[in-house]
Parts: sequence; structure tokens; C-alpha cells
Amino acid sequence: MRSDYANSKPRRQQRGNLKKPQPPKRPPLLLFLVVLVVVAGFGYFLWTLKNGSPAPVTQEPVKVVIPEKTAPKKDPNALPPKPKEEWTYQQELENKQVEVDLPEKSNQPTRPYQMQCGSFRKESQAQEMKAVIAFQGLEAQVRKVDGSSGVWYKVVLGPYQSKRKAETDRHELQRAGLNGCMIWFWES
Repeated sequence: MRSDYANSKPRRQQRGNLKKPQPPKRPPLLLFLVVLVVVAGFGYFLWTLKNGSPAPVTQEPVKVVIPEKTAPKKDPNALPPKPKEEWTYQQELENKQVEVDLPEKSNQPTRPYQMQCGSFRKESQAQEMKAVIAFQGLEAQVRKVDGSSGVWYKVVLGPYQSKRKAETDRHELQRAGLNGCMIWFWES
């Protein structure tokens, strides 16, 4: 006999010996009484602590024998004695003067700074970059320069009296995505 899965009748599942769920057991009466006695005892213990004070323990007074040669009593609030001065450099330097040579402000250049952000062959590209810079709140200029390789349009910002101000503006442009700006001395 041949059995075919597709043509076979579904079998009825046989159920085994299923146990019926037991109703939950109640805690025994003895456990309930033990818990009640423990809680009552704890409450009585707390009540005795609050209302009754323990009986004072009496002891004989202790006699303290103080030897005759004792150190004088010191005031606990008194400060320790002032330390003795051991340093001698203070007397040596009392009437001396220190001369410091300050260099004149020759480190700062007398020329202002400029920042160049681009150089283009087409003026339209330079104007486009100028507009991007203007959206950042900075004012740029487009300069036409005749170089040895032809005409260039430079996008410059400035003049800046300090390099720090130029660096601040360059960082602002870098946050906007313009990373090619360079800082040089001002060229007219």
C-alpha cells in the first residue's frame, strides 16, 4: 500500500495524559502565625526603645594619678610658635633692581594682510565665489590681474590690520566649506 502525503487524511492528534492545573495552594496557617509573631515582636522591641531607657550602669569612679613632673597645659586653640627665619636671600636682594630689556614692537609688520580665496580664468567663476563669501557675512573683492600666463581674476578679502583677524575669517570660511584661502601681505 502506498501512502501519499497530499492525499492523506489529517490524523487526529492524540492527547497524552494531561494533568489538570492545580488550584494555587494557600499558605499554611502556621506560617502566617510565625510571621505575625515576628512582626509583633519587632514592634514591641521598637516600642521599648522609644519609651523605656535602659537601666544605667553604675561603676566606681576611676582615680587618675598624675605624676608631679608634667608638661604645662597648652591652650588647644593657641597657634604654634612662629618659625625661625632661615633664609638669607631676602637681605641680599632688598636694595637690588632688576632691569628687563623689552624689545620694541619690531615683530609686528607695518604692512596689512590680505586673504586670497581663489584665482580664476573666468570672471563669472570669481563672482560666484564672491557671492558664496558674501553669504558668510564677509566682503570680498574680485581683482583682474594681467600675468605672464594671461588674465586672472583673484578673489581677495581685506585689508586686515592683524593676522589674527584674517585667521578668524578664514576659519569662518572653512566651516562653510571654502578651504583654499591663503593669507599674505597686502598687495595694492
